[in-house]
Amino acid sequence: MSRFFRALSVATVLLLLSSCGNDSSAGDERSITVWSLENVSGRLETTRAIFEKFTAETGIQVKLVGVDEPQLSQLVMSAAAAGKLPDVIGAVPLAAIQQLSSNGLLNPDAAGKVVDALGPKTFDQRALDLTRAGDQQLAVPSDSWTQLLYYRKDLFAAAGLPAPTSYDAIEKAAQTLNKGGTEGISIATDPADPFTQQSFEYFGLANNCQLVDAGGKVTLDSPPCKEAFRFYGDLATKYSAAGTQTVDSTRAAYFAGKSAMVVWSSFLLDELAGLREDALPSCEPCAKDKNWLAGNTGVVTAVQGPDGAEPAQFGEVTGWTVTKTAKADASQQLVQYMLDQGYEDWFGMAAEGKFPVRHGTTTDPDKFDQAWDKADIGVDTRKPLAAIYPAPVIAELRGGIGKMQRWGITEGQGALVGATLGELPVPKAISALASGQVDADEAARQATADVAAIQDSLG
Repeated sequence: MSRFFRALSVATVLLLLSSCGNDSSAGDERSITVWSLENVSGRLETTRAIFEKFTAETGIQVKLVGVDEPQLSQLVMSAAAAGKLPDVIGAVPLAAIQQLSSNGLLNPDAAGKVVDALGPKTFDQRALDLTRAGDQQLAVPSDSWTQLLYYRKDLFAAAGLPAPTSYDAIEKAAQTLNKGGTEGISIATDPADPFTQQSFEYFGLANNCQLVDAGGKVTLDSPPCKEAFRFYGDLATKYSAAGTQTVDSTRAAYFAGKSAMVVWSSFLLDELAGLREDALPSCEPCAKDKNWLAGNTGVVTAVQGPDGAEPAQFGEVTGWTVTKTAKADASQQLVQYMLDQGYEDWFGMAAEGKFPVRHGTTTDPDKFDQAWDKADIGVDTRKPLAAIYPAPVIAELRGGIGKMQRWGITEGQGALVGATLGELPVPKAISALASGQVDADEAARQATADVAAIQDSLG
């Protein structure tokens, strides 16, 4: 869940495409068009500045178009039909990468050549795996954000509780700390928000609950998934606030000091430290010290359930894609530049939600990890990440990608994943569970039937 995407109307984007569109089969081979899903004005300006440096070094002109993520599929298909595909698309999430590939719109050879040129061993192996299909590198992985479990270290210490890294530890902590006006945990139950699915998937993966099996059959009614629904439902009904809980209400409860734990993305890290004026921590000690809550918060990346073989981490990896009609040489040069000379400026735009998945170079293996440690985060106030969070927390954050899993991606079901995030059958089942309309087994059956229906509609 990225809070930074701001909607552009389809009409606005189509106007941009008509003025900046590129017919990649003709025209100047030294001029390319790039769509970027990092479409907030400040990030577009940063991206444009990086591209200007690239042009100065290479002579290749770059036309930049900001595109809203929910409109990507529609715009790509329209552009393909009109023969106006961009050469490169940046910040593409995993499901969209798979969907572009399934529609035959990518040039995996170009992506593979970039990875080979930069050195496969300089990338996180898990990021490469998630952006691959078989032996084809569909996209060049760029950066990631992760879903995290934030918890009040001070409350845990006072109660003698261990870090909440397992189902048992989380449930015990939620039960123990659910008192005196403090909720044990804040988790999403909004049926209309992908954030609810991301939150459930985080705990589902921990228990080896998978969307589909290796053959593509929907498996949300498997025993591990039923246990995941049971676990999530108990947390929501017994130890969280009543009523529909949203991305905003869960954050507000934790920031007010009224929740001992919250599930949220890594984009919370700068707000937690009081660096965003419109989303400041409001707990009583926070009035005197904006950094108090950050200092008293622990972070868990991977969690393990009783049916999980090992701890699992949910998150998103975004990548750079080269399209099938792209001017391949110029496009490869740009993508390579963005993962090398321009990389620190790129992930520095929002380091709290852009963990580098390329650790360094062949000659300096930790170059980008070290730069990320020192990168500034924040909106109204900017501070280095390392000045706010201790080294163990930063190391835990950086290491989360290695444990990252995702529903349906490695099984080649990216189009299904994207469709579920549009129709939201899992959040609807979670909402019904949290409101007492169904029990865990029925929620699992409902989600399975609805996802299977979506799968059938995709052909």
